[in-house]
Amino acid sequence: MSKTKTLPWDPAEYLSSDKEIAAYLEAALEEGEPSLVAAALGDIARARGMTQLARETGLGRESLYKALSPNGNPEFATIMKVIQALGLKLHASPSN
Repeated sequence: MSKTKTLPWDPAEYLSSDKEIAAYLEAALEEGEPSLVAAALGDIARARGMTQLARETGLGRESLYKALSPNGNPEFATIMKVIQALGLKLHASPSN
């Protein structure tokens, strides 16, 4: 039996429209897991361009990569700067 060859999947390669980006972030927010939200923002940031995002937020590119990784633990202020620089908004709605 031959082995199946797999390749890494990078969601950033598939986030090309504002609608796709908003849906991706919304799905991460619905899970309620902070590390998943940070990682999703990292994917979105890579799709849009981390260097440009660093300029717009005033944060270091390396710091953004670290903070927005699955193991990152960004401050809420960082999350808000990134969301604003990406042209996104957070919304709240009742959970019931």
